[in-house]
Amino acid sequence: MADEPNITPPPPPETEPTPDPENNTQTKQDKGSKKNMFKDLKVKHVTGILSLVSFVLSLPILASVTWLLYMKSYDCEWLFKLPRLQIGISVGLILVFLVCNGALLFLRARWPMVAIIVVTVPLTLMFTVGLALLGSNSLESRRVPATPLWFKMKVDDDGLWNNLKGCIYDVHVCQDLAASSMPLKPSDFNKKKLSYVESGCCTPPEECHMRYVNATFWEKDDTPETDPSVNADCNAWKNDKDVLCYDCQSCKQGYVKALKSKWSKLGVFLVSMAVFLIACHMALFLATMWEIHCT
Repeated sequence: MADEPNITPPPPPETEPTPDPENNTQTKQDKGSKKNMFKDLKVKHVTGILSLVSFVLSLPILASVTWLLYMKSYDCEWLFKLPRLQIGISVGLILVFLVCNGALLFLRARWPMVAIIVVTVPLTLMFTVGLALLGSNSLESRRVPATPLWFKMKVDDDGLWNNLKGCIYDVHVCQDLAASSMPLKPSDFNKKKLSYVESGCCTPPEECHMRYVNATFWEKDDTPETDPSVNADCNAWKNDKDVLCYDCQSCKQGYVKALKSKWSKLGVFLVSMAVFLIACHMALFLATMWEIHCT
C-alpha cells in the first residue's frame, strides 16, 4: 500500500484583537491626566516667575532706605527738620517691603483676594506720597513737608533764611567754588557747570552783566543803583565773602531748586516702584486665581 502524502493543514487565519473599551478609557484618562499635569506645571511656572520678579522689584526699596538713612543732608536740611521725614519714609518703605513679600509667602496661595488688598493699600499710599513730592497740583499743600510749595514757604521766612544762609556759609559752598576755580579764565569759568546753590548764592545773576575776576569777585558796571530796570539782586551783590549774593532772591531760588531736585528724584522713584509693584502683584493675583479655579 502506497504511503499517503503527509499534508500539513494550513494555519488558522489570524484574528484581529477585539478592542477593549476599558483599556481605551484608561488610555484617554492617562492622556488627560498628563495634559492637566502639564497645564498645572505651566501655571505654577508662571506664578513662580511672577513671584521672583515681584521680589526682585522690591529690592530697590531697601536700597532707597539705605540712601535715605545714610545720605548727607544737602546744605543744612536739618534746619527744616527733614531728617525726621527721611526716617519716617524709610520706616514706611521697610513696611512696604515686608508686606509685599510677606503676602507672597503667607497669603497668596490660601487667600489671594486678601493678599492683593493687603499689598495694594501700602503701595497706593506710596504712590500718593510720591506724587506729593513731585509737586502734583491736586495733592501739593504748603502743609505737606518736602513739597515745592512747602520749601518756598519756608525759605520766604526771613528768620529761617538767616539761619539757612549762615549755614550755607559755614559748609563752605562758595569758598570751595572759589578755591576750585581760581586758575580758570572767564571763558573757562562760563563753561563750568555750577550747582543751583553755587550759581544762585556765590555768583551774581547773568543779567547784571558783571565782569568776572574770580568766582566770588565780580566788577559792577556804572549803572546807577537807583535804576528801576536793574535787577534788585544786582544791587544786593557784594564782593565781601561774607555777603556775596546770600541776600539775593536768586540764592533763595537756587536753594529751593536744589532741595526740590533731590526730593523730586525720591518722588519719581516712589511713583515708579508703586506702579511696577502693583502691576506685578495684579498679574500674580490673576495667575493665582487661574491656578486655583481653572486647573
